[in-house]
Amino acid sequence: MKSLYDKVSYKCSKLVTNNYSTSFSLGISFLSQKIRKSVYAIYGFVRFADEIVDTFHGYDKKDLLDRFKQETYQAIDEKISLNPILNSFQQTVNEFNIERELIDTFLKSMEMDLVGINYDQEGYEEYILGSAEVVGLMCLRVFCEGDAAKYDSLKYGAMRLGSAFQKINFLRDLKQDYKELGRTYFPGVDISEFGEINKKEIEEDIEKDFRDGYEGIKGLPKHARFGVYMAYVYYYSLFKKIQNTPPRQIMSARIRISNRRKYMLFFSSYVKHSLNMI
Repeated sequence: MKSLYDKVSYKCSKLVTNNYSTSFSLGISFLSQKIRKSVYAIYGFVRFADEIVDTFHGYDKKDLLDRFKQETYQAIDEKISLNPILNSFQQTVNEFNIERELIDTFLKSMEMDLVGINYDQEGYEEYILGSAEVVGLMCLRVFCEGDAAKYDSLKYGAMRLGSAFQKINFLRDLKQDYKELGRTYFPGVDISEFGEINKKEIEEDIEKDFRDGYEGIKGLPKHARFGVYMAYVYYYSLFKKIQNTPPRQIMSARIRISNRRKYMLFFSSYVKHSLNMI
């Protein structure tokens, strides 16, 4: 039965999420069960595209990404794919009317990663829009379950939160992106001489994104609010740790939050949520 195949497909997307990100897995687990599988589907799709451009060294990345892109649109149009990750994604796209424009914009950002470049301000904003902000909007379509007015009112906050998460990823992965992948995302910053002034300017920008994103979280439907808040708590904790880390250390090691610390954060967040303090 097709329903059994769809069930297996969603399980594959969940498996991808669990293996690639303990943080997002925990956050998604606090979403309502009725929307959880669809967010796994979005993450699985995004993760596979990202893996093509980031880790499939020694292969023709452009060809792989082109094929992945073609198969994505074919799956959406035909409402089925023999790739279980794309099958669960197409079902989510069709069920929640996720716009093709969001998918186009995301895949364009993946194409931008095929070439190691230094971004100017325009390119930086375009990349963040595609790699993070539209992913937040895909999830928001799921959270709002067809409520167009609710979606429109929360778009700005969702985009700002996605922007904050991505900029933190840039800081966390500064060494790997620069030394291994030849990428410099922050415009006007010489990463070889990355210093406290550069770091502070970037952090001020992220802080503003966080403030705007948090306002959006408060307006989310109840079935989505706590899971998104958990992701916010994790990333904000990572942000504070990065703020307290010297630039030289960021360039020499990837900043992490220990699993023990993650579980402590999630527990304290659950208490706040239970007491309606979010």
